[in-house]
Amino acid sequence: MSKNKAFLIFILIFISGMFFHLLSSAEEQFKYDPKGKRNPFIPIVTSDGKFLKLESEEDISNKELVLQGIIYDKSGLSFAIVNGAVVKTGDMVEGYQILKIEKSKIIFIKDGQLSEVRLKKGDE
Repeated sequence: MSKNKAFLIFILIFISGMFFHLLSSAEEQFKYDPKGKRNPFIPIVTSDGKFLKLESEEDISNKELVLQGIIYDKSGLSFAIVNGAVVKTGDMVEGYQILKIEKSKIIFIKDGQLSEVRLKKGDE
């Protein structure tokens, strides 16, 4: 074997070894942190075509949501009374956005996290 071929083989082995070393020494792995990001499985458009605002307009995390009543319409034109205000799907209450109004509960979203508030019966 000629000296040039031997030198080229040595260079190829050396470069391959360096490449392998770089790949094997890259132990740092990417880890996704979902904190503060929206849940990708929650739709951002309501059934009636309204865009949901996923970012809270104000940060009021210590206030409680009180569901006082629901006017349910199965075609989607439901209303509710939350903390004394009449609201509909897409409205904001205490930093939470109303995602869905059902017969006995409302589903809210805030910072990509779902919250559910059930209508209490008269004696509760």
